[in-house]
Amino acid sequence: MARLLRIAQRKLYASVPSIRTRAHEVLCCIHSFNVISTSLHQTRPYGAQATAKSPFESNILRILRNEIEFQSEYAPPEQPLTRFNSFTVQDRPGEQWITMKGRFGGTEEIKIEATMFDGYSQVPKLGDDSSGANVSLHISLLVDISKEEFGSKLEFVCSAWRESLEIQRVYILRHDRMQAMPYTGPDFRTLNADAQEKFLEYLKTRGINNELCIFLHHYMANKERIELLRYLGNVKSFVEN
Repeated sequence: MARLLRIAQRKLYASVPSIRTRAHEVLCCIHSFNVISTSLHQTRPYGAQATAKSPFESNILRILRNEIEFQSEYAPPEQPLTRFNSFTVQDRPGEQWITMKGRFGGTEEIKIEATMFDGYSQVPKLGDDSSGANVSLHISLLVDISKEEFGSKLEFVCSAWRESLEIQRVYILRHDRMQAMPYTGPDFRTLNADAQEKFLEYLKTRGINNELCIFLHHYMANKERIELLRYLGNVKSFVEN
């Protein structure tokens, strides 16, 4: 998965809904709190009670409680799904990715590792109000397809946009040995159009398609809310104790 995250390293979204803006404001307050709190603790008299909260700490706790309440009421997260079509879905609480597993044809095992939103592109607006641009969020996928009788697997590095799947690379990896610098094939976009279409069809036949992209975008938007509330709760617990 670390390889996928390195490949998917991109500039995080610059334009997102108000939830992200409010979260950023809270993070700025928390950063200021860490700096000032360190100074306060360094000068706190020996023997002072650990449970005593400074006015600044109390203010931070109030901000965190209000933000948790706002996020819970404004966009409460749903219970994460554990299945999508033929795939099981394994969430990884506190982490920025999930794992999906499935089988195809009785002999193939499919494993999908998907990141949370890790990039974006700007898409021109359509219709009467065509000024400016919309933001299309990006999810990175690592798709492994292995067969029981073979000692290798076919691996796809893909981009999952809101309603479309793109392949970036396709390569073979052996199970019995890991090469330090394996050849991962050419840039997929340099292959001829027919080859590109056949590989896309290969994935679509196995349920890795535009419908999966739509599901992942809904799932990750929900996971963003879950992880934000988890994060705010952990920070609040740390400041309280």
